[in-house]
Amino acid sequence: MIAAAPGASIPVGRRVRVQVPATSANLGPGFDTLGLALNVHDELEVEATAGTAVRVEVEGVGADEVPTDETNLVARSLLHVLEAVGVEAPGLVLRARNSIPHGRGMGSSGAAIVSGVLAAQGLLEGLVELADADVLRLATELEGHPDNVAPAIFGGLTIAWVDETGPRHKQLAVHRGVSLLVAVPEATMSTKLARSLQPEAVPHADAVFNLSRSALLVAALTQSPELLLDATEDRLHQTYRASAMPETSALVGALRAAGHAAVVSGAGPSVLVLAGDPAARLEAAAIVESRDEPWRALLLAVDIRGGTVEPIPPQAAA
Repeated sequence: MIAAAPGASIPVGRRVRVQVPATSANLGPGFDTLGLALNVHDELEVEATAGTAVRVEVEGVGADEVPTDETNLVARSLLHVLEAVGVEAPGLVLRARNSIPHGRGMGSSGAAIVSGVLAAQGLLEGLVELADADVLRLATELEGHPDNVAPAIFGGLTIAWVDETGPRHKQLAVHRGVSLLVAVPEATMSTKLARSLQPEAVPHADAVFNLSRSALLVAALTQSPELLLDATEDRLHQTYRASAMPETSALVGALRAAGHAAVVSGAGPSVLVLAGDPAARLEAAAIVESRDEPWRALLLAVDIRGGTVEPIPPQAAA
């Protein structure tokens, strides 16, 4: 990443539009490594204005809950990028239309971070060139790990890891036979709480178990959907977190007992089903809807585009 030339500034009136998908991380055995982009999106428009004030307008999910100033996560992420490249922040107006549920294990915080980073990338056009690797690194700095931000940026199925150069990723195409279902409860779950339930060490046999299932899951998602049930077995995180979300654990158990590849979506409490065909997905949805607890069954697809940013031409400005 190259820093901006001294004195470089974002032109007042420059506007960009950003769209970022929801994500589901872990996918069972791929803890902190595997992630999948979903076709539910948050949308954002950002305008550079005179002065230094930051104003955030939110429609949809979180409209009555999220901050509307520079402490908003999207705004903080955008400002983080500008500081990193040495460009003074202009005034900013952010208009967000949110559809990704908050606190449900569908990557809402990762999507907010990626939205801010991509908005900064668009505003910096002609001043600083942010490559894909820069976007991933900056988003990971803010999120702490790349498993959610990688699919939000690049789309599809992603494998994310970190080496001495920073976060890296590999994007893969999901087999067209795979159908997705996300069961969303009314309850929320704190990612911080979920992570606190993880032990610092796990048995050697469990580590080997998950290594085999993670490798198998990549094959199942890209080539052999008939292996999805075996490939989504996990011994590293879901059992330890079950006590904090018993309804989620019970639903995962009921779905798997019926032959469906169900896992906790991210940190939960939503449940992701990786169905081998549309008929199996409908069967899973019927099980979700038959539960005593209220769940929303979302029939989704894999988002293959990932996050996008585009300029808004001056003539399109309202």
